[in-house]
Parts: sequence; C-alpha cells; structure tokens
Amino acid sequence: MRVRVLVVASLPIGLLPLPTCAIAQSPPGEAQVLPAVVVSAPAAASKRGPRRQATPRVVQQQRTVYVYPTTPTAQSGIDSSKVAASINYVDARAIERTNSLNVTDALQQQVPGILINEVAGNPFQPDLQFRGFVASPVAGTPQGLAVYQNGVRINEAFGDTVNWDLIPTAAIRSVSVITNNPAFGLNALGGAVNIQMKDGFNYHGAELSVMGGSFGRIQGSAQWGKQVDGFAVYGALEGVHDKGFRNFSASDIRRFYGDVGYRSDSSEFHLNMGVADNKFGAAATVPVELLQRSYGATYTTPQTANNRVGYLNFTGKAEATPTWTVEASAHLRFFRNKTQDGNPTGVERCQDPTLLCFNDDNTPANGLNGVQLANPFADGAVLGENDRTTTRSTTIGGSLQATNTDQLFGHDNRFVVGASYSSSVSRFTASAELGTIGPDYVVTGSGIFLGPSGEPVGIGPVSLRTTNRYGGIYALDTFDVTSAFSITGGGRFNTAQIVLEDQIGTALNGNETFNRFNPIIGGTYKITPGLTAYAGYSEANRAPTPLELGCADPANPCIVAAFLVSDPPLKQVVSRTIEAGVRGSSQLNLGTFGWKLGAFRATNADDILAIPSPVLQGYGYFQNVGSTRRQGIEAEVTLRAPTLQLYASYAFIDARFLDALAIGSNSPFADADGNIQILPGNQIPAIPRHRVKAGFDYAVTDAFKVGGDALFVSSQYYVGDDSNQAPKLESYAVFNAHASYQIDKSVQVFARIDNILDRRYATYGTFFETDSVPNFANGGAEFTDPRSVSPARPRAFYAGVKVRF
Repeated sequence: MRVRVLVVASLPIGLLPLPTCAIAQSPPGEAQVLPAVVVSAPAAASKRGPRRQATPRVVQQQRTVYVYPTTPTAQSGIDSSKVAASINYVDARAIERTNSLNVTDALQQQVPGILINEVAGNPFQPDLQFRGFVASPVAGTPQGLAVYQNGVRINEAFGDTVNWDLIPTAAIRSVSVITNNPAFGLNALGGAVNIQMKDGFNYHGAELSVMGGSFGRIQGSAQWGKQVDGFAVYGALEGVHDKGFRNFSASDIRRFYGDVGYRSDSSEFHLNMGVADNKFGAAATVPVELLQRSYGATYTTPQTANNRVGYLNFTGKAEATPTWTVEASAHLRFFRNKTQDGNPTGVERCQDPTLLCFNDDNTPANGLNGVQLANPFADGAVLGENDRTTTRSTTIGGSLQATNTDQLFGHDNRFVVGASYSSSVSRFTASAELGTIGPDYVVTGSGIFLGPSGEPVGIGPVSLRTTNRYGGIYALDTFDVTSAFSITGGGRFNTAQIVLEDQIGTALNGNETFNRFNPIIGGTYKITPGLTAYAGYSEANRAPTPLELGCADPANPCIVAAFLVSDPPLKQVVSRTIEAGVRGSSQLNLGTFGWKLGAFRATNADDILAIPSPVLQGYGYFQNVGSTRRQGIEAEVTLRAPTLQLYASYAFIDARFLDALAIGSNSPFADADGNIQILPGNQIPAIPRHRVKAGFDYAVTDAFKVGGDALFVSSQYYVGDDSNQAPKLESYAVFNAHASYQIDKSVQVFARIDNILDRRYATYGTFFETDSVPNFANGGAEFTDPRSVSPARPRAFYAGVKVRF
C-alpha cells in the first residue's frame, strides 16, 4: 500500500492496455499516459539491435489479455473486450509503485476484491483473499485460488499452499486475477492468479534498489536484462532482513530468478530457473489481553518456518501454420518446508504424579518406544510442546496448448485446446518434543518426544509419503457472432489421484481418485466502442489435499500439519459461478476516465472447512460442510492524466452458509459438547463484507512526485464463530503516503510512510482456550478473554534509492 507514479494500473478491462510483455523501465522522471494499445519490445528481427534505453515501442494493435494457463504470447492471448468475466491486471509499474518486495501488497492495493491478512504474524507470509476464497501459505487453510507462475501451477503439492515469499517481486512483469474460467484446472474455485515474469526481450538495462527503515528493515534488489539479436538474458536478485515489530518475528529473504530466451519470426523458447531460501519468525495470533499490555507480544513460541525452493521451467511456442500456434512447457520443482511451533500440550500429570498422561489423568502419554513416559518436570511447571514438521516435495510436469484463428462460417473465431499433467511426491514428517512454557511464553524443550498416545485421539509421530497425479484437458472457443457480439464456450476435464503411504504403520494408507468435467459459457457485447457488457457461467472443482485427507475425523483431531490420523474420505468441492457486468472508458479534457461494475455469485457444494477441536486446544480436523455461497459487487473508477493518476474501488462480499449443521468449535458460545449450531444464512467468518480502496499520484514537477492511498475494511466474524454469536472483529482504515525525487536521469530517491495515523488494528481474529496457559503478564491468573488476533504493523517509515543504467 505504498505508491510511486503509476502508468497503467487498475484500469477498466475494456480500455486496459494489457501488454504482450512487461514494460521496461522508462526514462527516470517521465510520466506516461498510454492509449489503449499493446506495449511490446523491439522485434527480434531488427538489424539495429536492442535499444540501450528502456523506452517501449508502442504498437497500435488489439488489446490482448492472457486467459489461459500457458506462457504468454500474442497467439495465446485474446482481445480483452471479448472476455466474458472480470479480469484485474497489475503490471510491473503498479508493483514498483509500492516499493515493496511483497507482490501481495500491490494486489491488495489495485484489485477491488483482494484483501490480505497476516494470520501467520509475518508480512512475508500473508493470506491473500479474493471474493472470499484464499491462497495462503498456512498449512491447513482450505485453499480456493489456483496460482500460476509462467504457466506452471505453484500451489504446493501437500496442502495446496501458496508461498508468496518464494516469488521474486522485482522479476514480475504482470499479474492477472482471472475469474470464471475452468481452464486453470484444480483449485480455481474463486479464480486464478496468473503471474508472468520478465525476460531479456521485454526488459533492457539494469537497476539497483536499496531501502531501509522501521523495525530494522533492510532490503535490496538488482535486475538486469539484455537482448542481442534473437537471444536475450534476464536475472533478478532480492534480499530482505526485517526484525519485525513483534517479538520473535524476524524475517530473512533471499531469492533469485533468471531467464534465457531465443526468438525468431515464428518461434520463441525460454529456459528459466529460480531459487529461494527464506526464514521467518511467525508470531501468529496473540490473546487480546497480552496485546493490550504490549503491541509486540507473542503467545507460545518458537514459531519459525524455513522455505526453500528450486525450479527449472522450459517454455516454447511455434507457429505451425499462419493460423495454428503450438505452445508447450515442462517444469521441475523442488520444495522444502521446515517448521517449529511452540504450543500448549495435551500432556499432563497423571493421578500418579510420577507419570505423564494425555488429555486426562488416566490415559498414558507414551514415548517413541510405546512405553508410558515418566514425569521429569518440576511441580508447578507449565507443560508445552515443540511441534516440528518437515515437508519435501518434488514435482514434475508439462503442458501442451494449440491455438487456431481460422474464420468459422466467415466470422472471426479463436479455438484453444490444451492439456496438462503433473506428478508430485511429498514426504512429510512430524514430531512433538515435550517441554515447559516460561513466563515469556517460550517453550523450552526437554529432549523427550511424544509417541503414539491417547484414545480415541491416537496422536503420534508421522512419517508419510504422498503422490499427487493431476491431469486435465480443456478446449475453449470464442466466436464473433457480429463485430460487437462474441460468445465463448468450452470446458475442462480434471482428474486427480492422491495416494497416501504410511511409513510407520498402515493407518494413513489411502488411495483416492477425483474426476470432473467443468463447463464454461459466456458472452460479451460492445454497446458502444467504449462500453462493453459481459456475462458468463462456469464451474470449477477442488480435490481434497493429502493433508486434508489425512485429517478428516472429528473423533481424531490433528495438530494441523503435525499429526495426521486415519480418517474417512472427503468429497471434492464443486463451485458454480455466474457473473455479469459492464466496463467502459471515455476521454475527458483532463485525461482518460475509466470504470467497471460487476456482480458475481459463486456457490460451493461440499465445501471443506478447517474445524477447531472442541476437546483439544490447537487441534482440528477437516470436514465437508454442505453448501456455501459467496456473492457480491465490485466497482472501480480510474482517471489517467499526464500529471495525475487517480483510482478508487469498492467491493461488497457476502459469504454465507446455506445448510444447517452442527460442528465443533472453540467459540465461547459452544455448548457442553463443544459444538455450535450453524443456521442457513450465517456469515462465513474472516470475510469482511465491505472493502474500499483509493489512491493518487501527482507530479508536482517533472522530478518530484507525491501520492497516497487508503484502505477501509469492514468488521468480520472471528474464525470459529460460524454461528455468528460473538461480537465482530472491528473494522479498520489505514492511510499511507509516499514521495520520490529524480535527482538525474539515473538516480532516484524515494520515501514512504505506512499507517500514517498509527492505527492499531487487527486483520484476523480467532479464539483460544483461556485455561491452557496462565496469563503470566497478570501474575499467572487465568485468561478471561478468549479472543486472539493478528495485529497489523504500526506506523513505519522507509527510505531508499534506485539507480538505473
């Protein structure tokens, strides 16, 4: 939510100049207002060689947007006026505008329906929510968005998680948030986030950027791109150290992305790779009673995570004939996640105080050898445990797509057919080390590990091997009935096979297959050259993840992503979406005014939710909860002028349960059995109904720019309050400002202030067991308030310098 001069961002899709490649850096200090055109790099066939300066060549041709999960080329795109859905586009300039190495900051700022929160307590591990569907790095979060990078699905294999920290932000040339399209395959319930990276054909020159400021933030990035005739190379390197405003929440980010490409008149090939090694202190939610005493407080720690990734992708396209283009990709991805999470424990002293029991004072707590553990802890010690997990995944796959542009019955027509396949092998291990919780809520390990314990809970160490095989074939056709009216139809068949192999016993063994065909139908109509109406219907499905399949029994809850148990199978989720809207633009004396207005309704059958256990603090399970519905309105206006850029948007999201059911809950309103009763029409927690965004950029002089942005988010129910009985988490409004000064053609200094008014607010709330750990800050008394929240970052100041060559 930080700002620099914006050239093209948040524009109505009917006017949006969606480029076939990212815009290279413009001459410093130059504000541009582009017409509705495609911006492309110099043609590879040019004998003059690439331009030294990063000045884009503007080509007058149709506005193209990429609505297929492939590497972007002019052949795979489609005129944006013919897309029967809402598409939100964020380019490299809008990302740079934030001066943030979190791409989710730009998405929250520019896309009306997107909201981020820090449920993990770390700004580099945000939940991204779009229309009430989530793409999250937190294991156990039911995911609802498919995320692609250069045509490769990057939802991780074991839990469909999305680790935004692994994506080098400086290397991103564009992000599209696409709805109403089953071509993106599994998990695109609410839509898909399609990330395209820079290469040496569309980025020329070099840039160095360094920034520092509040809470020990130091960050730097470097990128370089060069084209020589038909060959091009690009590389980006980023690093961040941030101490965090909360205790134990430091972050260290290191990541690299590179691309080597070749292009001729009829073909283009790229080999790109990336690596990252990131470490986080994930402070998670904190009881409000602690937060009132110290805004940097944490509750039970250590909570750390280490993400590593290495990937290699090959993409290529060739024009087989003047009207047939074939595109293909192959990818290999290695991912490792290690976590340590200090928690309260279900282990307690037995009636015989020399022994340890689990969940009561009679059931033995066993060691790894199956023998009941002796009690080594002093009287009065508060017991806890350090839960450790390791997830290693290897994914290999590929895709093939063909596009035909032959006329049909004398009318323009675009036919696309494609297929994809990926196979992932994951190895997951988990263990729990018993320890004691000190007055600083730090869990100190004892070296004693918990073995199989508890009835009926059946908690124990886990060693699991899973195999995911995902395949799909799709076909879509866009036919121009008239020059103004176009219709699109097609669909995709998805198949998913998930195999679980218990490496300790047989309890976790399983083999599930999910198949489904998802259709799409829609149309667009140009009412006037500057006004387009659209409407469409589509379906999508999500197969349960290995994590969810291994933890689906209310009688056997799990520490999510730590202990898995033998569970009944889950049904796949099926989403049916209908949306309609209008988008347009007009030329005013001041500049170009654009707007869009749309409405949507997405109904999920057999939706999956994470249900907290009413019996064990920190435990939970996954369950199909019948039908749910997310519906709403999205509106946006923009004004683009040579010295002034304005945008404002509003999103209304209404998310509700449609069926009556009783589920377990840690809500303070749960009954004696730990259950709450959901009634049809109850709102789904953690989804605010209203989101208002606005921002501006103003060029005071050619060198001096200022701007600001604002975000308002309405109240939301706490997670666990599915019956809507507790007071809501409060609404919040936050304001940010920025400025930059171009010293000369190459050097720019910039600064920004986040949360100018130093508003103290929370972006996420849930409940906790008040008697699990004493309130040490209040003399060891029991907590009295069951609310636990993720506080947002207070006022922060940052400044930096950019040097371009």
